[in-house]
Amino acid sequence: YLDRPEANAEAFAADGFFHTGDVGEYDEVGYLRLVARMKELIISGGYNVYPREVEDALRLHPAVQDAAVVGAPDAEWGEVVTAYCETDGTVTGDELIRFVGEHLAFYKRPKRVTMVDALPRNALGKVVKGELGR
Repeated sequence: YLDRPEANAEAFAADGFFHTGDVGEYDEVGYLRLVARMKELIISGGYNVYPREVEDALRLHPAVQDAAVVGAPDAEWGEVVTAYCETDGTVTGDELIRFVGEHLAFYKRPKRVTMVDALPRNALGKVVKGELGR
């Protein structure tokens, strides 16, 4: 980070390692799997929720074409899991919350679900999560 000492101090550890912002976990046989980005991590009531995990669970529902999950500020929980879903119109937000509850722990269930015609995407087709909820 050229001419940005504060950015360098934040990005590099004292031992010289670069903090990528990726979150990973090892599986039962020792393979490392990337599961999230730190900036996307939702901390709700002290629990870590990885948006990708919730998005994958939502996409299991046959009425969901795509989903994006973000954290929304909440006075009680700090952040709450909030989902935006492209669907075929045959499912409600409450049904999706119950559906996700069948696949994930209670604290990972979205507290809010908003149906959208289309998720905001950039020129490469990637969902622009910063535009959700505006």
